[in-house]
Amino acid sequence: MLPYKAMFAALLCIITGRAAGQELFVYSEPASNMPARSTGIRLTNWLMNQASGNGTDYHLIPELMWGPNRNLMVHAEGFLSNRSAGNAFAWEGAGLYAKYRFFSRDGVFRHFRMAAFGRAATNNGAIVQEAIQVNGLNSGYQAGLVATQLLHKTALSVTGYYERATDNRQGHEFPAARPGEALSYMLSAGHLMLPKVYKSYNQVNLNLMAEMIGQWLPATGQQYIDIAPSVQFIFRSQARLDVGYRQELYSNMQRAAPNGLLVRFEYLIFNITRPGHTVTN
Repeated sequence: MLPYKAMFAALLCIITGRAAGQELFVYSEPASNMPARSTGIRLTNWLMNQASGNGTDYHLIPELMWGPNRNLMVHAEGFLSNRSAGNAFAWEGAGLYAKYRFFSRDGVFRHFRMAAFGRAATNNGAIVQEAIQVNGLNSGYQAGLVATQLLHKTALSVTGYYERATDNRQGHEFPAARPGEALSYMLSAGHLMLPKVYKSYNQVNLNLMAEMIGQWLPATGQQYIDIAPSVQFIFRSQARLDVGYRQELYSNMQRAAPNGLLVRFEYLIFNITRPGHTVTN
């Protein structure tokens, strides 16, 4: 019971201590989508400490993002890392992520939204851990639901999803003795700290957040629970910088590099197409 008590105690401190943001999270996606008829780029850098040895795993995930309408968002992802032989930095695979918002209940300074999402990915890296991570380490797919409540300057979100790992490419077969299915979840809280009062469009937004990230393997009962505090800066509602640190709280499964730093940059381009217009090359 200790991991669960630590998990909920940490979330309670975050929320009641007002260190809790706008409906944008660092380690998870909210139920809302990017603006309609917009596109964007995202560069996510992971610097993760190897569990065995003193090395660092570096993962780079570039993404092209597209929001065709207010309810649908699609990301095309690439996976690069230094996990190959000789620590050479190399391309490892690609993925496609989509999220569809199917419920909205909006009010004054608040809303509640729900969305369904899925991801399919292929990866040619070696399979080095029992934990399943379709977003960067495993070939396979995932599907799930997310619900997000925005209350003025505070956002709370719950995400749950099923993951299935398959064989990686280039002869890296998924070990038959390991469970290939997982149930993963995230509990997220964030609070808009600055500005206290909006005076100008040029003001920088500062969000503080914390997220609990967990996974359970039904076949064996193994699980892990992580905590991930982060800070987020938003510039002119168009550019975004995230910095977070993920720390393992509890685990009874093999993980290659559970702890480390995340640095992400994102930039949006609005109104790439307008109603009644098309974009031509």
